[in-house]
Amino acid sequence: MKLQQILLFLVLTSFLSMPAQHKGNYNEDIQISRQNIATAAYGNAYINNPNIQQQLQKLIPSDMISIDVRALKNVEATSFTAIFNLTQIGATAEETNSLAAERIANVRAELVSKGISEKDMVVDVISFVPVYEIEVEKKIFSTKYNEVPKGFKLQQNLHIRFTKTRTFENILTACAKNEIYNLVKVDYFIEDIAAVYKELQKELLSLIAEKKAYYKALGFDVSTYDARIADNKFCFFPKDFYQSYQAYNSISFEALKKPKSVTTVEKETSFYYQPLSYQEYDLVLNASILEPVIQIGMHIALQFTPRPKEKKQEPITNTEVKNKYYVISPNGTIDVKELKTE
Repeated sequence: MKLQQILLFLVLTSFLSMPAQHKGNYNEDIQISRQNIATAAYGNAYINNPNIQQQLQKLIPSDMISIDVRALKNVEATSFTAIFNLTQIGATAEETNSLAAERIANVRAELVSKGISEKDMVVDVISFVPVYEIEVEKKIFSTKYNEVPKGFKLQQNLHIRFTKTRTFENILTACAKNEIYNLVKVDYFIEDIAAVYKELQKELLSLIAEKKAYYKALGFDVSTYDARIADNKFCFFPKDFYQSYQAYNSISFEALKKPKSVTTVEKETSFYYQPLSYQEYDLVLNASILEPVIQIGMHIALQFTPRPKEKKQEPITNTEVKNKYYVISPNGTIDVKELKTE
C-alpha cells in the first residue's frame, strides 16, 4: 500500500511540474508567437510598441498645478508631386536629346488622356555631359592613352502633380511604358495649414478650460495662481515615417527534394508606413486613416504656482512723547526746557 502511495505521489508531482499543453505557442521566456517580425533573435521587423506591464506609481501631492495638453490631426494631402528620374544616352547630342524628348512626350500624351493637365508636368534638366573613353595609341618607343568622346549622357527629372492617389497608378503605368522606372520621391502638400493650427488651438483651449474647471471643483482656483507657459507645434510628412523590415528567411521547399542539402531563400527588404502613435495625445482629429497622411500637432504646457500672500505693512507710530515748556525771560529771550514726567 505504501508503494502505491509513493508511485501516485511521483505521478502527481510530475504533472504539476509539466507546463500546460493548452497554452499554444506562447513562450514565457521569448514572449512571441508566430509573428512576422524581425529582430536579431525573433525574425523580421522592429517592435515599436512592446507590451510593457504598467505599474501603479505612488502619487506625491504638490502645491503646484500642471496642465499639459497635446492635440494631433491627420490631414489628407490636397495635392501630390511625384518626381521620376530618367537617363538617356546617345551617340550625338542631338540624338540624345531627341530620344529623351520622345520618351517624355509619350508620357505627357498618355497622362493628358487620363485627365492630368499639361501644366501639371514639368521637366527639370539635371545634367547633359559628354562621355569619354580611353583610346590607346601605340608607337614603337611609347604608348599614349587619349580620351576621346564616345557619346552623350542626359539626366532629367520629370515632375508630375496630381490630386488623387488613385491617379498615381496611371502615372506609374505611363512612365513604365517609356522605360522610366526611377521614382525619386513623392511630396505631399496641403493648401491652408494655418486653418489646421487654428482648429487645434481651439480644441486645446477647450481642453484647458475643462481641466481648470476640474481643479476648481477640487478646491484649487488657478486664477489665483501665477502661471507659466510653453508651447510648440509640428508638421510631419509621410516620407519621414517609412520603416523597413525583412521577410522571414525560411528554408526552401526545394530542400525536401535534395537530401543532405539546404537551400535558403533570400530575404526581401520591404517598407511600410508607421505614423505617430496616439498614446501621448489628449485629442486626435481624423484618427482613423487609410492612406499616408500629413500629421500636424500642437503641445501646450502650463504650470501654476501659488501666488504669495501680500503682507500689509503696519504704519510706524512714535509713542514716545516728549513734553517741553518754554521760559521767557524779562529781556525777551526764550529758553526751551524739557518737562520730566517721572
